[in-house]
Amino acid sequence: MRKLISELTRLYLLPGALSPEAFERRMLGAASDAVSLATADGLTRAVVIAFPRQADSDVHWRLLCEVANALQGELGLPAPAVSISGVDGFALWLSLEAAVPAALVEQFLSLLHDAYFPGIEPGVYAAATAVALPPCRHPGTGKWAAFINPGLGASFTEESGLEMAPPLAGQAALLESLHSITPAQFSRAMDMLQPAHALPPAGAAPVAAHSSPGLLLKDATLEDIVRHLHAKNIEPTFRHLIPGR
Repeated sequence: MRKLISELTRLYLLPGALSPEAFERRMLGAASDAVSLATADGLTRAVVIAFPRQADSDVHWRLLCEVANALQGELGLPAPAVSISGVDGFALWLSLEAAVPAALVEQFLSLLHDAYFPGIEPGVYAAATAVALPPCRHPGTGKWAAFINPGLGASFTEESGLEMAPPLAGQAALLESLHSITPAQFSRAMDMLQPAHALPPAGAAPVAAHSSPGLLLKDATLEDIVRHLHAKNIEPTFRHLIPGR
């Protein structure tokens, strides 16, 4: 548990946001309160972009993959974490090395919306100051929100939750290789997203980014995924999906 709290604090949480006692209650399924990602004076280190399920399709997952790859390949940002909500979709989690005003994060998200998903209503993303921080049990569905390996994301397009609480060691392992966005990287991305600046054309050389796990494994094979998890000393377990259910 300490390792996971340490990783969440390193990446997203501000001091005092989540005590070990509160975290333990969440992991027992006894609490699912939203966790504040901002200080009283409105500073935050986390950028959360939600991708709710769109009708009966996987468009929300495909859009997440496109945005995540653009964040890295075009804007030169470190790889984000990916989570399932426990109810109806996914989210990308970006970490800021230094806290910034939440209003600046809102501006960043607005620019991302205009550049990469203008056809989706603004409600699909948020610079949330209080969020359902994974892992936690969703009070409505009873299923668990959790961070996931991106290569497994397609299997959650219809059912975005886990029946049981995810292993804490596995959750920590998914976060430990991620990096925070430096102030210089964030400033450069903001400049690139401004309307006066054209984004690199498709196929252009990517911007050099901080060392990261790489682009999302949208088309990874099962063997690729197992090999990736074994390299992190994680023993994977897979849900058995029955057609038509």
